[in-house]
Amino acid sequence: MSLAQRRILLGVSGGIAAYKSCELVRRLRDLGAEVRVVMTEGATHFVSATTFQALSGQPVRTSLWDAEAEAAMGHIELARWAERIIIAPASADLLARLAHGMANDLLTTVCLASAAPVYVAPAMNQQMWAHPAVQANIDTLRQRGVHLLGPASGDQACGDIGSGRMLEPLELREAIVASFGKPVLRGLKVVVSAGPTYEDIDPVRFIGNRSSGRMGFAVAEAAAQAGAEVTLVAGPVSLATPPGIARRVDVRSAVQMRDAVLAATPQADIYIGAAAVGDYRPAEVADHKLKKHDGAALELHLTENPDILATLAAQTVRPFLVGFAAETHDVARYARDKLQRKGLDMIAANQVGSGLGFEADDNALNLYWADGAAELARTSKTELARQLVTQVAERYRAVRG
Repeated sequence: MSLAQRRILLGVSGGIAAYKSCELVRRLRDLGAEVRVVMTEGATHFVSATTFQALSGQPVRTSLWDAEAEAAMGHIELARWAERIIIAPASADLLARLAHGMANDLLTTVCLASAAPVYVAPAMNQQMWAHPAVQANIDTLRQRGVHLLGPASGDQACGDIGSGRMLEPLELREAIVASFGKPVLRGLKVVVSAGPTYEDIDPVRFIGNRSSGRMGFAVAEAAAQAGAEVTLVAGPVSLATPPGIARRVDVRSAVQMRDAVLAATPQADIYIGAAAVGDYRPAEVADHKLKKHDGAALELHLTENPDILATLAAQTVRPFLVGFAAETHDVARYARDKLQRKGLDMIAANQVGSGLGFEADDNALNLYWADGAAELARTSKTELARQLVTQVAERYRAVRG
């Protein structure tokens, strides 16, 4: 990874997570980036401008009314200088002001005056993040092309637990590095399926699996960063739409996912089936909640779900097909069998368990195709997705030209 000579403007708004932004400056500079920092007035109550000046090696701007800097239209100079703008942390107040086009401080003014891509890393209390006003502002910003990074879920400084934590500095740096990546899928249309499927038993119960959807969402984001026009077909997950996604379709069951994928793929160049589609569903769904009956066993009659990959492979005109295989043992044998049996162009296999796969932050993949293979070592799902997309692009060019 390298950010040599890249010009990154870091905006810091008021919030306890501002201390993490000090580390972000260091991490960006470790890769050769030139970093300049703009702080809101609120941010200065958490971290001093002197700290950021020492870490960045550049003067820190905190006010639109700096007479010396503005004598030369300093906010315009900053706006033109930046290749990327990342705001971390992005408070609820800052997001609201950006969404409404306000320019009442230096940071919002620079954002309005710059043509550089803007990335925001929200950080706030979980209840604030869930508030409809905040979510409406996020939707507005996303529609305008602002890239959302996070937030993560976990323990918060206020004692709450939930979504609203700012992503860690290394995760933010990875996103900035990726934004300068090679557009290896430019001009191509890619469909990605992600997440689990749920099969209803009755109005309150269902059969499902442990897929979080994070790997599939990371693949969709990596494909968009590589220049593709991406359609994301998502099972029932609580994940924000990654930046750059052209279209998202939310589904619940395997049949719904099949229908959505078939509707999205006729014009697609590549389909990446990262979803953990349920193999079976109840043959009948009760129209009322099933009750216990004196300890009697409940028997469910299951019927097989449609095979999305096999359906696509049987088409005369079809996209380049990439399947996923999550196995607990004999990974290579089962993956190669699935590759051949379903007529895929490539398969990405991983062993689940031991901190990998479902409900984990990291993963590792073994890739197989007709006459070759590649191993992608354990790393974050974000980085792994980028490596996978690079491999998919290479194989697609080799097969389709």
